[in-house]
Amino acid sequence: MNIPLLDLKAQYQSMRSEILAAIEATCDEQGFILGPRVVALEQAVATYVGSAHAVGVASGSDALLLALMALGVKAGDEVVTVPFTFFATAGAISRLGAKPVFIDIRPDTFNMDPGLLERAMTGRTKAIIPVHLFGQCADMDAINEIARRRKVGVIEDACQAIGAGRNGRRAGVLGDLACFSFFPSKNLGGFGDAGMVTTNDQALAESIAMLRVHGSRVRYVHEAIGINSRLDALQAAVLLVKLKRLDQWAEGRRRNAARYVQLFAEAKLDRVTLPVLGAHNFHVFNQFTLRVQKRDELRNYLKENGVGTEVYYPLPLHLQNCYRDLGYVKGTFPQSERAAEEVFSIPIYAELTDEQLQYVVQTIAAFYRKH
Repeated sequence: MNIPLLDLKAQYQSMRSEILAAIEATCDEQGFILGPRVVALEQAVATYVGSAHAVGVASGSDALLLALMALGVKAGDEVVTVPFTFFATAGAISRLGAKPVFIDIRPDTFNMDPGLLERAMTGRTKAIIPVHLFGQCADMDAINEIARRRKVGVIEDACQAIGAGRNGRRAGVLGDLACFSFFPSKNLGGFGDAGMVTTNDQALAESIAMLRVHGSRVRYVHEAIGINSRLDALQAAVLLVKLKRLDQWAEGRRRNAARYVQLFAEAKLDRVTLPVLGAHNFHVFNQFTLRVQKRDELRNYLKENGVGTEVYYPLPLHLQNCYRDLGYVKGTFPQSERAAEEVFSIPIYAELTDEQLQYVVQTIAAFYRKH
């Protein structure tokens, strides 16, 4: 079989005519920057996550940057986050001249370990960015309790977690601000870069809406130094079509995850650790991430047998060359480093057939029988 890590063509074919009609209508209107389609998407996403406000921006990376700017993060400030995440989480902090302060992850969920949070905070700490990695929420109850006590802002990096939830509330309303990415490979993906910031705070929403257009509320009048990060109407048109199907796709991913659990149990693969569902969490499986022995050899074997995989992420941020000046060394964050050495993700998208799921597990089992 040939099973890619993600098959966007299969998803697209199910709604091709509706998407093309939405794109054609947008082209006929000739309004491509912000406008009514973006407003409609903002309202729809706000309703979906349960937030009072949503502001469309150009990417998930810009969503993080603008959220930090709205909280007033500046040079010399510190922001606490994790090293086991996509680079944009820390990159946004650094772009403002602030300092990323890393703490380790939990070994089960791969999310921020709140037990390490307070000791990493100083008088310069301005915000915390927990990451809802792979499609499930961090322990926001513990994180928010510390943040409230220390009077710092909390930004959810929910770029992989639209639709995920905790204690009956969706990602997007669990902190002061939340950032979403609509990169094509996400559970809700556009036809290019796009992002969104959600919040229940009107002042923060207004600040982000101003900052995304060069710090302007009135055309050519600038009250702050912002950036150019406007969600375009074509992306909004595509995302409005897709948003209606998001829960259906999430259920497909959850169904496939449950089937994987069953198949791996039947295969009795003690060298494979499956994803752990955190207590009180609703997981939407942006990735189905395994811990394994002989990872790189296994990935090569899967590739030879037609199964697509990916490692998210092979080098923790504290060991990246660009962060050498922070002073971290190998061994500083053992859980993040171990995860980077052991994890990889297998196909989980909703369109997979049961035959394909069985083939993936059978191929992994075949590798370990040979090794």
